[in-house]
Amino acid sequence: MNSVSEGADLPEYQAVTVTPKNNRQELVIFGVTAVLIIVADQITKYWAQQYLLPRMASGEGPVELLGGFLKFTYAENSGAAFSMGTGITWVFTLIALGVVGVIFKYARKLGSTPWALALGGLLGGSVGNLIDRMFRAPGPFQGFVVDFIQLPYWAIFNVADMAVVTSGISIAVLLFKGFGIDGSRAKS
Repeated sequence: MNSVSEGADLPEYQAVTVTPKNNRQELVIFGVTAVLIIVADQITKYWAQQYLLPRMASGEGPVELLGGFLKFTYAENSGAAFSMGTGITWVFTLIALGVVGVIFKYARKLGSTPWALALGGLLGGSVGNLIDRMFRAPGPFQGFVVDFIQLPYWAIFNVADMAVVTSGISIAVLLFKGFGIDGSRAKS
């Protein structure tokens, strides 16, 4: 027996189709940001190898700017931040590959320009250093990263490192302020 009596007035339900927001603009921003950072990173690393490496080898030392506050000093980093983990470069390469995969997974959900910039920066920085680890000596998964920017009391870094740190801070701020990757805003 049917639990609903015949002829009872039942509400009508309509099928609702939810279409995802067109995120083409955010994907373009994401991609362009990543590519610009990768290009800037690789060009500046090339410059460092062509100009700073011979300068350091000849004993001239770093290029000093702003009264020595900013120095351009050539360094080859086979470890992670602050040269930690030297000798296990392959681990950092695998981690970077995983990070790139996660970034692409989340990029599909982009619906926010600030998130597109932050994820694009994170991707660009990750790929910039990943290129070094994959294609520089001594070989794939073991290559060193070229670092050349030095501030007082800080490790030597590069453009990719700046992008990763800036993007990490941006992502933390977006999360703290309740901005969703899809463009939604958490209610206070």
